[in-house]
Formats: sequence, structure tokens, C-alpha cells
Amino acid sequence: MISPKLVEVGRHLNIELITQTELKELEGEEGRFTARLIRQPRYVDLTKCTSCGECAKVCPIEVADDYNKGLGTRKAAYKQYAQAMPGAYAISKRGTAPCKATCPAHVSVQGFIALMREHKYAEALALFKESHPFPAVCGRVCHHPCEGICTRGDTDEPLSIQYLHRFFADVDLSQQTPYVPELPESRDKKVAVIGAGPAGLAAAYFLRLKGYEVTVFEKLPKAGGMMAVGIPAYRMPRDVLAAEIGIIEKMGVEIKTGVAFGEDITLESLKKDGFEAVFLGTGLHLSRRLNVEGEDLPGVLKGVDFLRDVALNHEVTVGKRVIVIGGGNVAVDVALTALRKGAAHVSLVCLEKREEMPAWDYEIEEALEEGVEITNSLGPKRFLEEEGRLTGVEFKRCTAVFDETGAFRPTYDDTDLTAMEGDTVIVAIGQAADLSFAEKEGIPSTARGGLQADPVTFQTPIEGVFAGGDVFYGPKSVVEAVQCGKEAAVSIDR
Repeated sequence: MISPKLVEVGRHLNIELITQTELKELEGEEGRFTARLIRQPRYVDLTKCTSCGECAKVCPIEVADDYNKGLGTRKAAYKQYAQAMPGAYAISKRGTAPCKATCPAHVSVQGFIALMREHKYAEALALFKESHPFPAVCGRVCHHPCEGICTRGDTDEPLSIQYLHRFFADVDLSQQTPYVPELPESRDKKVAVIGAGPAGLAAAYFLRLKGYEVTVFEKLPKAGGMMAVGIPAYRMPRDVLAAEIGIIEKMGVEIKTGVAFGEDITLESLKKDGFEAVFLGTGLHLSRRLNVEGEDLPGVLKGVDFLRDVALNHEVTVGKRVIVIGGGNVAVDVALTALRKGAAHVSLVCLEKREEMPAWDYEIEEALEEGVEITNSLGPKRFLEEEGRLTGVEFKRCTAVFDETGAFRPTYDDTDLTAMEGDTVIVAIGQAADLSFAEKEGIPSTARGGLQADPVTFQTPIEGVFAGGDVFYGPKSVVEAVQCGKEAAVSIDR
């Protein structure tokens, strides 16, 4: 009975239907009313929806059907009832899931898991790659904060989100023709990216998705940045990394290795070559020094240099007894790599107590499982030598790592000393940026040793020059670098 009238109302030129709206307040008088409404989002464009129902057919999410008093279910993409006017569909959303909100790259975790449940692995991969270009890489090395806040953990255990996207990424890479995102029409605009690490490659990826011509310049002989020369191969298989970087190249991004910014190319030369914007994602490729007696002895190695030399297949030898100084993720990677290079015994010594160590918990557990001995609350006093040969390290007791404000300011008991024997010591107390190019190019740096840029737009004080990743904010994770590159791409596009 009511259906014809609904159709008549919907087609009337002088009647505007405001759907999913609640009247909160009505003021005024006859002929001049003012209404205050609260309108809920529909998530479907009414001007484009033809009510064909194809979205509901492929929607993987089922929810309770309120129209039928919860006696059945309906898809999250739905039409309220058959005669509803307007006839367009809507989508039910309950806000942003904690896992997506916690993921630095804001990957639609619930979305790709729902698609996987329907065995739609290709669609799950495509959805993931809307937010993140490295599902296989982060499926192996991400610190997965999403799992720590997964609401499934309120019932039993969090979902294995990291391994799920590793799975569909590996399935895709095993195909003869892996998925390559569809590209828009190319723009006649060129962007240069300096540094082929996760931030630089992510910036290149998302700029290419916007149609820009992108060239990446990398100083090292291979692309990947710290993913390639910082994360050991036992954690990050090189063929997997190369495959995902290869997808970015298939999208049309040109990667040139062995090109040093500030020497082989400059801001001026890039401008002359037609590049309208530059993104600097040069990373942290230097090791911080301890500045204690004997640090320059033969047999004392730098952690970042050690990992890079191993990754590039340079000749690297370590003694049978190795001492690693540091408590972060790099120190753990150094310790486990030293075992794989032939060390019989590896000790990891750090200032922090076990619960204060900056390394992720699962990395510490892996180190202990492989036989690394961890000694906490000790700081190096001096390196020991005998006839110019390294014999070990003398440590002093660290009584506190942080001061009352939480700032890093270690204090020691110089009377409580411990000597450890070792024929190789690897210092992995932190990373630093190589900013030798910054002064030449007139790019301002910060007191902390990073590049100066706006924290929202990532633009440096030089117009058209942007910076992001570890060289901007300090050492963080791959997924955080990806998000930074993505945000920088948005700013460059603007």
C-alpha cells in the first residue's frame, strides 16, 4: 500500500529525502522553522548508486538484521527493505577497529581478514596494498602492535594478524604474475626520492599511485635501505624483499643504485632535470660511539657497519667469544648474526634492566632461545687490551638509566666493576644519520642530528623538499617508516 506513495515522494522535485537522520531540535514559527539534525554517514554516494545489489553480493561481513528484529542476518552493505526510498544501498560501520587504529599504516585489518575468510586472497592483498606496499616484508619483521590490542584477545587469544597477511602475500608472490596495483593516467610531473629504504619506497609507491613519474636514487648498491642491509637475512629473506621492491618497479618507479646525493646528484641538478619535488629518506646508517678508552682497538666493530657488511657479502670475521654492547633491536640482530658467523659464545650487555630493554620482547626471547647470554645493568668503562690486542671489556654497574623526568641520563657505581673476556666486541648502542650532504645542499638539520622538517607536512624549510623516516624522527620500525612516506606523498601531491 505505501510503496507507490514512497516512490512518488522520492521522485518529487520539491521534496528532499534526508536519510539516516535524527531531528534534535526545531525552532521558529510557521513559515520559518530552523531544524537541527544529526545525520549518520551512509558511506554510499546516492547520486551514483543504482541499487543493483552487487555490493551486497560480494560483501564478506554479516550482521544482525534489525529490520527483521534480529531473527536473521544481512550483509553490511544493505538496503533497509525492498521498497525503501531512496533505493540506494548503505553500509553499516561501527567505527574504526582498534587493530586498524593502532597500525601505524592504518591497514584495514578487519577488512582483509573478512576477505580471507571467504578465500578471497587476491582481494585481501589488494585491500592491504591500498595502505601498505610491503605485506610480505612486514609479515616477517613487523612488531605487530595490532595484535596487542586485538579485541579477540578479550575472549581467548588475539588473531595472528601478521602471519595472516604474510600468508596471502606469499601466495601472491608464488603466482606467475603477482598483483600490480592499477595506475591512473600518468601526470607530466616528476618527483625524486633520495633513499630506497621503507620511507622512500613507500613515498615512491603512493606517488606513483597518484600518477607521478618517480625516480628513486640510492647510495648503496642495492635497494631496500635498512630492510636490505640492517635486518638480517634470517629474518628478512632477500628474495622476498626483492620481489616486493620489484612490484614497485613494475608500477613504473625507476630505482637507480650507487648514486650518492650531494655528490653524484644535487638539488640543483635534480631541478634542472625537471624534478618538481624531492623526498629525502636517507635513514640512519651510522653507528653511535661510546667514547670510552680503547674503542678504536682492532676487534671493536660498529653494529650497523657489521650488519651492512654481512648483508653485502663483504668479508666479516668474528672471534669465538663475542660481546655485544647495547639493548635494542639492532643489538639483538647483531648478536644473532654473530652466532651465524661462527661465534661460539655471544654475550649481550646493556645498561637497562630486562624490563627496560628497548628491544621488542619477542626478539629478546628469540635471542635467549638461540643461546645468547644477556647481562643487564652494566655499562662499559674501558676496553681491555694486551699488547695492542683486544682481550675484553671492563664494565661498571648502572644504577639508573633514566632520571626523575624520564630522560635518558644513566648513573653508575664506579666501585662495582665487572670484567668480561672477549676477542670481538660489537658496539650497537644506537644509530645516527650521515648528513654529510645536508650542509652542501643547504638543508637544515636539528640538534639531535636529523633533518629539519614540519611534523605534519614533512616539508623542510626549502620549498619542494621533503624529509621523512628515521632521518627525520629517529630509529623506528618499518611500518612507521612506510606511514611517514605515505603521509609525505600526500603533502607532495598537495
